[in-house]
Amino acid sequence: MKNFKRTLITSALPYANGPVHIGHLAGVYVPADIYARYLRLKGEEVAFIGGSDEHGVPITLKAKKEGITPQDVVDKYHGMIKASFEKFGISFDIYSRTSSKIHHETASEIFKTLYDKGAFIEQTSDQFFDQEANQFLADRYITGTCPRCNFEKAYGDQCESCGSTLNATDLIDPKSVLSGNKPVMKETKHWFLPLDQYEPWLREWILECHKEWKPNVYGQCKSWIDGGLNPRAVTRDLDWGIPVPVPGSEGKVLYVWFDAPIGYISATKEWSSGWEKWWKDPETKMVHFIGKDNIVFHCIIFPVVLKAEGSFILPENVPANEFLNLEGDKISTSRNWAVWLHEYLEDFPGKEDVLKYTLTANAPETKDNDFTWKDFQTRNNSELVAIFGNFVNRALVLTDKYYNGEVPTPGELTEYDKNTLSEIATLKTLVEKSIETYHFREALKNAMDMARLGNKYLADMEPWKVVKTDPERVKTIMNTALQITANLTIVFEPFLPFTTEKLRGFMNLDKFGWQELGRTDLVTAGHKINTPELLFEKIEDEAIQAQVDKLLATKKTNELEQAKVNPAKNNIEYEDFAKLDIRIGTIIAAEKVSKTRKLLKLTIDTGIDKRTVVSGIAEYFEPDKIIGQQVSILINLAPKILKGIESQGMILMAENPDGSLVFVTPPLKTKEGSEVR
Repeated sequence: MKNFKRTLITSALPYANGPVHIGHLAGVYVPADIYARYLRLKGEEVAFIGGSDEHGVPITLKAKKEGITPQDVVDKYHGMIKASFEKFGISFDIYSRTSSKIHHETASEIFKTLYDKGAFIEQTSDQFFDQEANQFLADRYITGTCPRCNFEKAYGDQCESCGSTLNATDLIDPKSVLSGNKPVMKETKHWFLPLDQYEPWLREWILECHKEWKPNVYGQCKSWIDGGLNPRAVTRDLDWGIPVPVPGSEGKVLYVWFDAPIGYISATKEWSSGWEKWWKDPETKMVHFIGKDNIVFHCIIFPVVLKAEGSFILPENVPANEFLNLEGDKISTSRNWAVWLHEYLEDFPGKEDVLKYTLTANAPETKDNDFTWKDFQTRNNSELVAIFGNFVNRALVLTDKYYNGEVPTPGELTEYDKNTLSEIATLKTLVEKSIETYHFREALKNAMDMARLGNKYLADMEPWKVVKTDPERVKTIMNTALQITANLTIVFEPFLPFTTEKLRGFMNLDKFGWQELGRTDLVTAGHKINTPELLFEKIEDEAIQAQVDKLLATKKTNELEQAKVNPAKNNIEYEDFAKLDIRIGTIIAAEKVSKTRKLLKLTIDTGIDKRTVVSGIAEYFEPDKIIGQQVSILINLAPKILKGIESQGMILMAENPDGSLVFVTPPLKTKEGSEVR
C-alpha cells in the first residue's frame, strides 16, 4: 500500500434547496468527520473540504414554488446548512458554495481547457421544449409515466418508484412541470463528454487497480462499465448556473453534475493559496465521502473529467454508504419525513454526540439501515450512560471520595491489572485498522469495548469493598481505572469530540495525540482531577414520544394531502377526446412479468382481437384472481415495448387516495368490443 504525505477529504455537496437531515449525516458527513479527526489526531496533514451545491433544477423548482429567486433559495439554505454543520461539530477546513465567484471561474476554466483540447463532442439533438414557458426543459422539469413500472409521476431522468435511470424521451405521456402541457421536440446544441472513449481506462483503473473499494461501490461501477458507457451531456438549457464559456452557447449553463464536483477544487483554492499540492501532487491521497446515489458521478464522470484535463490526481477511494431510512420508511424531503439537523439541535441541546454515536453505530455501510427514536434512546441509555458514563463516573467519584481528587500512587500490578491495561493497545490496533479501511461502525464498537473493559474491571475489582480490607490495593485499582479513563479521551476523540472535550475537563488533561493511545502512565500520581459530573444523562420516554408524535403528525398530514382529489386538468376539445378508442374487454390470461415488482402481462379479449397489455397493477391484484375481469381498454394507444414485451394498449384504472387501484368497469356484464363514449 502506498504511503502518502497528506490526505484530501471531500464530502458530497448537499443541495442548497433545503436543510440537512440525518440521512445526509449517516451517509456522508459523520464518517468523513471521523476520518478527518482521526488523521489529524495522528498528526497527519489533512484538508477536509465541503460546501453547498447551489445550481441545478432542484434549486429552480424550489424558487418557483416559493415565489423567490434561485439566489434567494441558496442564500437561505446555504446559511442554514453551514450553521447546522458548525453546531454539530463537523470539522470542515472550509465549507464553501458553488455560487461563489471563485467557483464560477474554476469550473469555467476547466470546461474551457477540455473544450480547447477537443475533449468534448458537440451534438445537435431534439429536446423537449415548453412552448407556453418558452424554454427548453431539463430532465427534472418533465414528468410522465415510467415505461418500466407504469409509475405515473416519474421524472425525466429517473423513476423514484422502481429506481430506473431514464431519458426524458422514454416517458409515456410526458408533461412539463412548468405549465402542465405536453412539451414539443425542438432542436438544440450541447457538448458531451465521451465516456465510451474512456471505457478501457476505467476498466483498468477501477476494476483492476481498485478491487479494495467497498463491494457496493465496486459493484455499481462494474455494472455501469459492463453495461457500456455513452456520451453524457455537460451542458443544459437553463438560466440558473454557470454560463458555458464558449461562443455559440447563449442560454446554456454547465450541467450541475459537471460543475458540482469541481466545487471541491474551487473550495480548496478559496481555502489555501497552496491548493495545487492537494490536487496535483501524487503524494496526496484523495478520498470522496458520498452516498450511493452519487457513485457514478464520483467514480466515473468526475474522474473522466480529471483524466481528460490531465494535471489532477484521481480519488484513491470512494467509501460510499447506502441509505438510512426513518422508522421503517424511506427518508423523503418532499414528504417532510426526516429528522432535520437544525431541529434536532434545538430539541436535544448538548446531545450532538448522542446522535453521532447512534448514526455511527447503525451506519448504513453495506446495506440500507433504519433509524428509530427507540433505538436512539436505547443507544444513549444502555450504552453511553450505562457503559461509558457509568465507568467514568465511578472512576472519578471514587477518586474524589478516597483521595480528594488526586491520582493515587499504584502498588505492584497483578496479572489481571496488566492484562487489562495491555488490552488497550490491542483495541487501539483494532480501531486503527477499522477506520483506515472505512469500517467506522466496527471502529466505534472497538472504542466502546475500551469503556466496557473499564466497566468490567471496576465491577470485578469492587474497590468500594476492597477499600475496607486492603486500602493499598485500592490505590492500584483506581490508578488503573484512571489510566483507562485517560485513554478514553483519545480513542473517542474521532467519534465523540464534545464528549472527550468534556471528559478532559473532568480529568484536568490537555489533548493527547493518537500516538499516546495505549500508554498506561497518561496520568501521574498526584495529578489533581476536577470535581466530577455526569458525562451523559438519560433520555426519558417523554422526549422520545414527542419526536414520535411529530413524525405521526407528519404522516397524518401526508395522508390528508394524498386524500385530496387532484384538480381538473386543462380543458380539451371534443375532437381530442374522440380520438380515444376505449372499448370494454375481458382479461382471459394474466401472469407476472419476471424481474419486476409491479408489472402484469395481460391477454385481453377486446371483441376485435385478443391482445397483450403490460400493466403496473401487480401490487394490488393476483394474476389468477382477475381472469374474467372486465376492463376498459384504450386500444388505439401506440404500442410500447416494456421489459421486452410489446404492450398493445392501456387499461383504465381509478386510483384511491392511498394509492390502491380499482378497475374501471361496467356494473353489468357487457359485450366485448362495446365502445366507451
